[in-house]
Amino acid sequence: MSDAEPPIDSAPAEATDETYDETYAEPPVVEEQRSSRSPLVLATVGAVLVLGAALAAPLVDQALRGEEQVQRALDLTLVETWEITDRAHTTDDVTYDQTPPAGGEHAPIWLACGVYDEPVRDENAVHDLEHGTVWITHDPALSADDVEALAAELPDNGIMSPREGLPSPVVVTVWGAQLQLDSADDKRLGLFLEEYGDGHTAPEFGVTCEGGTPDPTGALPEEGVNA
Repeated sequence: MSDAEPPIDSAPAEATDETYDETYAEPPVVEEQRSSRSPLVLATVGAVLVLGAALAAPLVDQALRGEEQVQRALDLTLVETWEITDRAHTTDDVTYDQTPPAGGEHAPIWLACGVYDEPVRDENAVHDLEHGTVWITHDPALSADDVEALAAELPDNGIMSPREGLPSPVVVTVWGAQLQLDSADDKRLGLFLEEYGDGHTAPEFGVTCEGGTPDPTGALPEEGVNA
């Protein structure tokens, strides 16, 4: 080595600010960004849960408090039945145990099938029940639409009439069986008709209400009928 050549410095060069920045620069604060979004996510999830609970609460409450109504709408457990053996004919007025009556002694003539817009005489209607007829009675205050809906459900072998003092808005009756309905669109009406509408509970199963008197008071038609 000549005297003109500068000495070689073996010490490592100091890191410049630029080198330091490239080597030790901190990465993006990803976790902090995630962390900053967490409260928003949690708040959104919480809001959804609260909303879901608010929507579900009425359904749960309805299921708990409405269990009886659901049961009433799905089956016939509230059908009342009686063993009625008295079938005597009488021209007198009769005091019946049920409202409307579900059987018992009755008038010698029956009512013609169909929809009546005024109350019918019990003693004549009971004769219809003896023939296997379905009798639908309804509160006179029922709307015209409800009356029409009931009439649409009435079997051919059936009579329908308004009646004061019913225990429910609608009552459907056959000989020895009866069901109180909550409304004209009570689904149990269809179930009752499926179970009892064929008239099998009646003493004169297979006989119809055809040929009866069309007078709701039970008055004889011109030539009269008897059975």
